[in-house]
Amino acid sequence: MTTATTDERALAELQREHGPALFHFLLGLTFGDRQRAEDLLQETLVRAWQHPEAFDAPYESMRPWLFTVARRLAIDARRSRQARPTEVSDAVLESAPARDDTAAAAVHSLDVREAVRTLSPEHRAVLVQIYFRGLSVGETAQVLGIPPGTVKSRSYYALRLLSRTLPGYSSRSSTSTSASRDTASTTST
Repeated sequence: MTTATTDERALAELQREHGPALFHFLLGLTFGDRQRAEDLLQETLVRAWQHPEAFDAPYESMRPWLFTVARRLAIDARRSRQARPTEVSDAVLESAPARDDTAAAAVHSLDVREAVRTLSPEHRAVLVQIYFRGLSVGETAQVLGIPPGTVKSRSYYALRLLSRTLPGYSSRSSTSTSASRDTASTTST
C-alpha cells in the first residue's frame, strides 16, 4: 500500500512541477482549445502513471519524456479527428435555418408552373428567359429578337397576371402596381 501512496505523491509532484508548462505546450498544439489541451494533459499524466519506469529514466527531469508523450498524443488525436466526420454540436444545429416543408415547396412549384402555363406565349417566353434562365433584359431582348422596352413591359404584365393567379397574393399588390402605372403615365404626358 505504501507504493500506491508513493505513486500518487510522485504523480502529484509531477503534475505540480511540469503541469503548467505541459499545458501551455499542449495549448499551442491544439490551437488554443483549452478543453482539448486539458484532456491531453490528463492523458499524458495517465501514461506517466501507467509507465513507472519513466520515473527511473536517466533524465535529469521527466519533462522531455512528458513532452514527447504529449506531442504524440496530440498528433494521434488530430489524426483521429480528421479521419472521422466533423461533429455537429447542438449550437450549430440550433443556428441552422429551418428547412421548409418539401411537400409544400413541391405544391408551390406546381402552382407556379400551372400559372406560367396560363400566360400568353410572348409573356411566358420573357419570364422563362429572365427568371428561369437568369438572363438580363438586354440578353433576353437579343434572344427573343425584340426591343428591351418590350421585354420590360411584357415581364411587368406577366408578373402582374401571375400575382392575380397565384394563391397567397393580396389584391393590394395589384392595386399598388396599377397606382404606380397611373403615376408613370401622368408623368410621361
